[in-house]
Amino acid sequence: MRVVICGANGAMGKLLQQKLEKHIAGLVSVDGLNGVPRSFEELGDVHPEVVVDFSHHSAAPAVAEYAVKNRCAMVVGTTGHTQEEKQVIYDAAKTVPVFYTGNMSLGIAVLCNLAKQAAQSFPEADIEIVEIHHNRKVDAPSGTAKMIFEAIKEVRPQATEHCGRAGEGKRQPGEIGIQALRMGNIVGTHEVHITTASQQLTLRHEAYDRGMFADGAVEAAKYVVNKPAGLYTMQELLEEI
Repeated sequence: MRVVICGANGAMGKLLQQKLEKHIAGLVSVDGLNGVPRSFEELGDVHPEVVVDFSHHSAAPAVAEYAVKNRCAMVVGTTGHTQEEKQVIYDAAKTVPVFYTGNMSLGIAVLCNLAKQAAQSFPEADIEIVEIHHNRKVDAPSGTAKMIFEAIKEVRPQATEHCGRAGEGKRQPGEIGIQALRMGNIVGTHEVHITTASQQLTLRHEAYDRGMFADGAVEAAKYVVNKPAGLYTMQELLEEI
């Protein structure tokens, strides 16, 4: 498996280099540090089989263009994409296999399944999602929180997303609240609170080490590299495992 890592000088990029050492075909990082090419054009032809992106959501068009041009698989590890950037990813999946998820953790995939099951079991329950991350995280709410919301929406198609609560914050029928906390060096914690008039079920996933996300990205790359064109998620990977 020949892998190109985009965002190679970032925290996740460095972790991926450690885990994919013998599989690395090329590195790209917009800062150009450590002699790493700043762009795919500078990288040249390295015959990639998969490109793994942990740079910034704004890089999606360039990464997608590179994957389509080289007919290689694409693993998207960034979050916070605009609708236009998401569409670029979806369009790329018509030509090449694309693995796109809000979180690279298998544990989060399990949490999504449990949240969906709980929402279906308690159709009248109020549901709130709480996500906690380090104080340097840019996007809010997290891609993972949105991923959990979308999973619940599969069994509650009328559900609406309500981010934050201030002023006149009375809960409206069908809404699912999402709260974002930013503090310290917390890797990532996600909670789903399912509450009825008589009881509460709380589901919680806590990440202790960012290496967990790198492990998930490696598994995603192995999974998607030989797949036909299409859009793949952690759910498909979890089902195969």
